[in-house]
Amino acid sequence: MTLREIKELLDAEVLVGQNQLDKDVKSAFVADLMSDVLAFATSGSLLITGLTNPQVVRTADVLDIAAIIMGRGKKPSPETFQLAEELNIPIIATKYILFEISGRLYSKGIRGCIEKVGSK
Repeated sequence: MTLREIKELLDAEVLVGQNQLDKDVKSAFVADLMSDVLAFATSGSLLITGLTNPQVVRTADVLDIAAIIMGRGKKPSPETFQLAEELNIPIIATKYILFEISGRLYSKGIRGCIEKVGSK
């Protein structure tokens, strides 16, 4: 799916990265613990989270994450927004809860980075 299709599916707002909506994504990882993201997420995947702090963007940068989806109606802090713009990392915000975001994406073919721990 492209980020544009994901935006529509999630009735979302693109906060950073309007110029990257044609980027294709095939996998995602959901977490609020950035240590879990670092351990299990893969390059080019979506990061779905409820966190809005700059550490989310820094983690996404380290892993070359395709985009960050912030759920539960949350928006990034000004510092987070600025860092995402500087690092050119798209941020998409939606009011859906993380479970619903995951289910909608899974039903459209997006798969998890791993199915279970130890299978990476």
